[in-house]
Amino acid sequence: MALKILGLSGAVGHDASAALYIDGKLVAAAEEERFVRDKHAKNRMPYEAAKFCLAQAGIKPVDIDAVAIPFAPVSLFGKARWHYARRYFYAPDRALDAILMGDRRYWRYRQRIEWCLRQLGFDPETTRIEAVEHHLAHAASAYLCSGFKEKTAILGIDGKGEYATTFFGWGENGEIHKIKEFHDPESLGGLYGALTEYLGFDMLDGEFKVMGMAPYGDPSRYDFSRLARFENGELTVDTDYVNVVGLRRYKDKGKGYYFSPKLVEWLGPRREGDVADEPYVHYAAAMQALFEKLSLEMMDYYLGDIIRETGKIAFAGGCALNVKLNQRIIARPGVKELFVQPAANDAGTAIGAAAYVSRQRGVPVEKMEHVYLGPEYSNEDVIAACARRSPGPCWKKLDNISGYVASLLAAGHPVAWFQGRMEFGPRALGGRSILGCPSVPGIADRINAQIKFRERWRPFCPSMLDSTGPEMFGTVHPAPFMTFTFDVNDEWKKRVPEVVHEDGTSRAQVLQRHFNPRYYDLMKALEKLTGNGVVLNTSLNRRGEPMICSPDDALDMFYGSDLRYLAIQDILIEKTEVSIHARNRMTTTSEELTPPQTGLSL
Repeated sequence: MALKILGLSGAVGHDASAALYIDGKLVAAAEEERFVRDKHAKNRMPYEAAKFCLAQAGIKPVDIDAVAIPFAPVSLFGKARWHYARRYFYAPDRALDAILMGDRRYWRYRQRIEWCLRQLGFDPETTRIEAVEHHLAHAASAYLCSGFKEKTAILGIDGKGEYATTFFGWGENGEIHKIKEFHDPESLGGLYGALTEYLGFDMLDGEFKVMGMAPYGDPSRYDFSRLARFENGELTVDTDYVNVVGLRRYKDKGKGYYFSPKLVEWLGPRREGDVADEPYVHYAAAMQALFEKLSLEMMDYYLGDIIRETGKIAFAGGCALNVKLNQRIIARPGVKELFVQPAANDAGTAIGAAAYVSRQRGVPVEKMEHVYLGPEYSNEDVIAACARRSPGPCWKKLDNISGYVASLLAAGHPVAWFQGRMEFGPRALGGRSILGCPSVPGIADRINAQIKFRERWRPFCPSMLDSTGPEMFGTVHPAPFMTFTFDVNDEWKKRVPEVVHEDGTSRAQVLQRHFNPRYYDLMKALEKLTGNGVVLNTSLNRRGEPMICSPDDALDMFYGSDLRYLAIQDILIEKTEVSIHARNRMTTTSEELTPPQTGLSL
């Protein structure tokens, strides 16, 4: 019988998700936030996500061989709990709790998982629940899904799991070997999160914004080296400033932050608002520079020999989504290929835990080559969603949706693009996207201000044809998941300026057609119209909201923004006066809908 492993994440109170492996094939994976419309699904269990995975596979709870969870008990006789207690001596309640009741979080989490399983129809008394250490789940999500056959260096950096914050190891023949871990509060992810809060954003959500702000600043203006150092193989974070708990936290309006008043005394008031202003842009640049420096020093120290041996690296943990660091890793001597788990954050631990248990039971998992693992909807579903709205939208069914949308893009219109199965992970990769033509001046500012309602300095990313990537970047390194930035050559900076960031780089998706034919064909059509096989791509959502999941979600977002066009499957919805005041019951032949005059034959 086929081996069926269900992975459930949500162990650390955010990014709950579910993933299902059947005989080593990842048949479904989804994040809870998309279903419940609550970004990061804080303090939720992955009930809706798990329900979807089971339905997608057409199986019942009794068919599942094991449920894998990415959180495990930590022995009192190891280093982790004692290190935590010693470093947080100034908060004796926390220190004593780590020693005396250090696994309390695990047992609370397991109880919540059991509750979730009961709601899904599982019997927790007979269901095999297998606990995998949090950072081991991250490591498995990277290495086991990389497809690498050679000995592989494994790197994991994030905020915190049970107690570990950083993982160094290697994989060979499907086995993962741990070399070194660091433990809370020695956390680069925590440090970056603390500065994220200081710069006015939410931890676990705003780190991307700090990374996007950094190129506008000068890292040499401020020396952040006092915050953390790596010496003699050990990372030490200065908890006088950051990664603080209890009474040492800076507090404002009843909220406690992960940095101390001493940081504010040094750097000045906490930033507020949406403007990328001084000195905060320089603080962002200094934080990014320190993060890159320490990450690379640690990687070289613990993984350098393995990298020089085979050149293969697998990377996961929330910090693996720092694309600027990833660019520098690729540039390191001896690095041949870096695989970054596309859901490198805690959502990906559902995949990692399930993959690890599958491998332990003798069934290796397949290489992860795409992230189109969520729900999909038919034309009939879309039409039904339109019918549920009052007044009804104006819609048409098209024979060539890719070509028509390419015409709209070339004419300067942003278009919401909703096709096939929803992506897993934080990146929109042509399943739930807002698209624009990157050669149209001002399109990025328009999408930021009128559609996404986000900070004007936030960059946009390109999706491109696999034939375009090597031309634009001068490299053939795989980039299917928007997990790397690359330097853009001068010619392409002029051709597609709307997707080139302040520092001359782009965070790219380089697409092979067989993974998303309809999206690829759109870019081919746009290439015929503009000469560039590149499209501006951002996630289909508004600021502070999760990515769109269903047609109903898409329509809600569509009518709450300045978007004029929404393409869902073969259905094109246009916002017009007619659509505002009356339901459209027109026929569904594409010939009646005339595309903009751009020269494309549909």
